[in-house]
Amino acid sequence: MSNKENTEENVENQEEINNEVEANEEVNPEKEEAEMEEVPELSELEQKEAEISAANEKFLRLYSEFDNFRRRTAKEKITLTKTAGQDIIKDLLPVLDDFQRAIENNDKSEDIEAVKEGFKLIQHKFSHTLETKGLKSMDSLGEVFDVDKHEALTQIPAPSKKKKGTVLDVIEPGYLLGDKVIRFAKVVVGN
Repeated sequence: MSNKENTEENVENQEEINNEVEANEEVNPEKEEAEMEEVPELSELEQKEAEISAANEKFLRLYSEFDNFRRRTAKEKITLTKTAGQDIIKDLLPVLDDFQRAIENNDKSEDIEAVKEGFKLIQHKFSHTLETKGLKSMDSLGEVFDVDKHEALTQIPAPSKKKKGTVLDVIEPGYLLGDKVIRFAKVVVGN
């Protein structure tokens, strides 16, 4: 039986129970007054036990609601992480298409300058797409070495005292996403 059929059956059963309860409640107001008079006063211990029971029920309901909330948010987080890169991938698909067209045309083309120009255009489109998503390239050449942004691969003697502790060469550029470093620049530092 599917969940939908189970849910429909449970709803029908609940409606039947509610109808029976309503029918029983509409019995006789005089009878209810008589029953109320017959109910003895609860002792203080019984009252406290009733309060504890009510508090336990309230706690269990709240715990269940919280547990359901926790499961739901965990499920939403999983879904979000699975689809988080969807926007960037959709924006990069045209670049992938351009590469495919370039590869197909390079087999037929004998003009090497046209091939070079095509790859420059694709690289520009790729860079622009990443920049629109918040990626920024670090311009590290000539900056003071900063361990929060740079990774020193080697040190060489500085050509002047002013260049000591500065980046003399960039082996691999670094990148920022927003203000966060996502790849450190690999550099050569003057010593």
